[in-house]
Amino acid sequence: MMTAQYPSHNPISIHEFTASKQAGFFDTLKQPRFSGQLILTSSKGEQWFFYLYLGRIMYATGGSHPVRRWRRHIAMYLPQIASQLSSLQLDIASLGNQDFRLCWEYQLLCLWVEQQKVSREQAARMIRSVIIEALFDITQTMEVTCELRQDNLLSTRLVLIDADQLINEAQKHWQAWQGAKVADRSPNSAPIIRQAEQLQQRTSPQVYQTLRQLLDGNQTLRDLSVRMKRDVVTVTSSLLPYIQMGLVELINIDDLAPPVSPPPTGSLSTGETALGPLVACVDDSPLMCQTLEKILTGANYQFLGINDPLRAIAILLARKPALIFLDLVMPNANGYEICGQLRKLSFFRNTPIIILTGNDGIVDRVRAKMVGSTDFMSKPVNPELVLSAIRKNLKQESPD
Repeated sequence: MMTAQYPSHNPISIHEFTASKQAGFFDTLKQPRFSGQLILTSSKGEQWFFYLYLGRIMYATGGSHPVRRWRRHIAMYLPQIASQLSSLQLDIASLGNQDFRLCWEYQLLCLWVEQQKVSREQAARMIRSVIIEALFDITQTMEVTCELRQDNLLSTRLVLIDADQLINEAQKHWQAWQGAKVADRSPNSAPIIRQAEQLQQRTSPQVYQTLRQLLDGNQTLRDLSVRMKRDVVTVTSSLLPYIQMGLVELINIDDLAPPVSPPPTGSLSTGETALGPLVACVDDSPLMCQTLEKILTGANYQFLGINDPLRAIAILLARKPALIFLDLVMPNANGYEICGQLRKLSFFRNTPIIILTGNDGIVDRVRAKMVGSTDFMSKPVNPELVLSAIRKNLKQESPD
């Protein structure tokens, strides 16, 4: 039975941390108006971090995929930020190291609200959804250890939420997940095709091609639900027959790397390297943009990822990258058209444009040259070839 006073010293263990037990636990934090950090640790070592003020929740993070969750919610709730993620390096540079270490996702949200890039209402909707997802994952965990720290405080309060509201919402998601007969599986797992030939025999050519593109083992069920604009239960249920037949397998995958490393304190000093030129990638696949971002930021380039081809030219004009990677096949627009339109603009007349394609055919190469592309690269990309192409087209010397 819960005591009225929150546990102030030793961590306590709770078996089967169900919605009712969650509600009871958070209620014990309301009465003494607890402010600080709640750390929940699963038996497998996963940790979730809840930030509270006077017993109400400000934000939550942690679990197996905090960065993937953050990226998904940026895409869903802050589309204006999703198209400008390369500016994160500058945004984080304006935060201190201490701020970065203490829940960088929340600190960035506060910064964007302050800069009026994001409305407080948008931030609140995103925060609610992030917390609900974390509570869902906690509900799926059989046992947790709870620890309270009063010293880890978030200074800015964008929103204060009663835990009951979010627990009820997370419980609805959990019941829907159970109702779909997938309670033993995690929406953080990633589907991958295991029996390609048998899958092809059991599906139409169009369905098979779609599955082959989506089920690459690099995107979780939750990632796919955002990409497909369908709820995760629907996406999982549609794949369940293939999973049960052993044609598709759900695997555990790592989280994505944080968007940038925390900056050094103060301005650049001797021995520190300034950021390189801005390189853009126009591709409707978030995964492709994430892959290039990892390659480029690791080599100290600035990166601009654009997933909406219809907004590509406007964003490129606003940011003026030094080099552009451009996907050939996208919905509503194709790389040929965008390349041709860019070449008609005086600013981009001589900007290197590298066409990306999964179909490395001579016809595509010839047509790409005709619309003014500088180079041509096959997908999946090779990191060394990417960096070599950038250095060649920007006439930079190799660091070697």
